[in-house]
This record gives sequence, structure tokens and C-alpha cells, in this order.
Amino acid sequence: MQPGHFIAGIAALIWNPTNDKYLLLRRAESKDFGAGSWECVTGRVDQGESFTDAFLREVQEEVGGVAQIEFFIGASHFYRGTAVPENELLGVVCGCTLADPDAIVISGEHSEWRWLTAEEIAHFLPSTHWLQTVVARAEFLRAHLPQPVRAEFRQWGLEIPNGR
Repeated sequence: MQPGHFIAGIAALIWNPTNDKYLLLRRAESKDFGAGSWECVTGRVDQGESFTDAFLREVQEEVGGVAQIEFFIGASHFYRGTAVPENELLGVVCGCTLADPDAIVISGEHSEWRWLTAEEIAHFLPSTHWLQTVVARAEFLRAHLPQPVRAEFRQWGLEIPNGR
């Protein structure tokens, strides 16, 4: 296969530790892909931008908050529409918290938002929805990652210095 181009993206699953709920956002009907569907904060990584900077920017743009990346949940590979190179997206999914989870201000990218527990999400979204896996992994990681590991990850962030 020839080398090509793809889109880099992020997904930020925001968890509120005070009520043990996750933030879900409904994509606006005007969106070109997935209009009206429920998601977490998502977005593309801009040229020259790090994954960490993309997470922080997208959370600020979409919900008006300051994010703290808590842990890596997984990576994703899918097509935004038909399976052609210009629609291919490789993404990084992380669990995040907000400095002020009570101050949500959604952008025009979304039409509504809800805080839901993992159990509520299991009943709210179809069983095949991609967020079911993301939330299940987040629940597992929150329950099993020791606090010292989580604290180090918050300090390290996502990027590994390249020595340049």
C-alpha cells in the first residue's frame, strides 16, 4: 500500500468526580458527519498541533472548560463516511476532568448535553454505540489504575519528548 494521508483526531470523555457522571453531547443537525448523534468531545488535530494541545483546545471550544487529561483510554481507526483515504481518521481517546464541571457552555457544534452515569449510558445509547466501549474502559481504568500512576499521567500528559 502506498503511503497516504489521514486525519488525526481526539476524543475526550469527560468525567465529573463529584457525581460520578460522564458528559455526553448531541451533535448539531448541521454537522456533516453524525448529525444528531451522541458523543463525547471530539475533534481534529490541527497541523503542527500536539495531541495534548488538541485535547485542551477542543474541550475549551466545545464545552467552554479547562480540561485535565487523566488517562489514556485507547486509539480509534474509522472513516468519516465512505472508506476512502480522505475520510480516514486515526484518533486518541482519553479520560478527562474539568476544572469546573458546573460551567458547561456548549458551542454551535452541539445542540444539547447531559451528565449520565455509566449505568445510565448503558441504557441510553444503543449497545453497539462506540461510546459504550469507551465508557466501559474508562470505568475499568478508574477502578484499577493506582492513584500514583494516575497522578504521574496527569503530570506527564500524552506527549513523549522527541529530544529535539
